[in-house]
Amino acid sequence: MADLRDVNLNRMLVFVAVVETGSLTRAAERLGLAKTMVSKHMQRLEAEVGASLLIRTTRKLTITEAGNAFYEASSAALRAAEDGLTAIAGDVDTLRGTLRVSAPIDFASLFVTPALVELRHTYPALEVDLHCSDRFVDLVGDGIDVAIRLGRLADSNYRSIKIGEFVNWLVAHQTVIDTWGAPSDPAMLASMPYVALSSLPRPSSLALERRDGTRQVVRCANPYLTNAAIACRAAVLSGGGVGLLTDFSVADDVASRRLVRLLPDWTTAPANVQAIFPPTRFPSRKVRVFIEAVRAQWQTALAQRFVPDN
Repeated sequence: MADLRDVNLNRMLVFVAVVETGSLTRAAERLGLAKTMVSKHMQRLEAEVGASLLIRTTRKLTITEAGNAFYEASSAALRAAEDGLTAIAGDVDTLRGTLRVSAPIDFASLFVTPALVELRHTYPALEVDLHCSDRFVDLVGDGIDVAIRLGRLADSNYRSIKIGEFVNWLVAHQTVIDTWGAPSDPAMLASMPYVALSSLPRPSSLALERRDGTRQVVRCANPYLTNAAIACRAAVLSGGGVGLLTDFSVADDVASRRLVRLLPDWTTAPANVQAIFPPTRFPSRKVRVFIEAVRAQWQTALAQRFVPDN
C-alpha cells in the first residue's frame, strides 16, 4: 500500500486536470505546463501510488477503475484545500479564483447574469467567465464549474441541485390571433403557424397537459425553426406564429399584453431548473454560493410574477 509521504501532492492537481479535460494536451493548456511535463507527472504519480491510473493510446486516454477512485479522492481533497485557503485568506467571506458558468441564453439573461453581478459586488476578487448557449456543453471537457440545465438531465454522471420548476405556455401575438382566430382546443393548433426550437427531440410536436390531467399531443405542419429560445420568443413577438415558451421568459410579455396566452388550462408537464456540476463529492464554495444566488433571483421573480393585481 502506498504511503502518503511518498506521494507528491502537487501531482494530484495535475492528475485531476488530466481527467477533467480528457487529454494531456488540454490539461497542459489549463495548467500552463508543457505537455511533456504533464506526462512525466502522471508517470511519477502512478509510480508513487503503485497503480495504473490512466490508459494512454495514440487516440484515446481512459481512466482506470483505480484512477476513477483516486480522482474522486483527489477532487475532494483539492476542494477542501481551496476552501481552507479561502478561510485563512484574512477574510472568511472572500471568494477568489475564476467561476466558470454555462447557462441557456434566456435564463442567463434573466437570472444568471444578475446573480453573478451581485456576487461580484459581494466578492470583488471573484472572476467570472459566463458561457451563454442553448446547447449542452461538456462540463469536464470545457472546464465549466457549474451549468444551468432546463428539463430532464440526459447525463446522469453529473451531480445536480434543483433551483426551481417551470412549465411552457402557449403564446402568440395579437396579429396571429386576428388572422387565425383564438384556438378553443389544442387540435386547432395543428393548422396554425408555429415557432419551434430545433434542438428539441420533436420540435414539430406539442406535448400538452390540462389541469385535470388530460394529455394531448399535436403535430404542427411547416414550423418556423430556430436553435435558440431567445430567437423563438423574438419570432413570436414579431407575429411569426404560436410559440410554446417557458413561463419565466414570457410572463412579462403576457402581463404587458405584448403576447396573448392561449389555452391557459394547457401547459407542458412541469420540469426542473437545475444546477449541475462535475461528479466530485462536494461542490466548491464558489459553486454553492452561485447556486444560492441564482435561487434567490428565481424566488424573487416568482414572487413578483404572481403578485395579484390591486
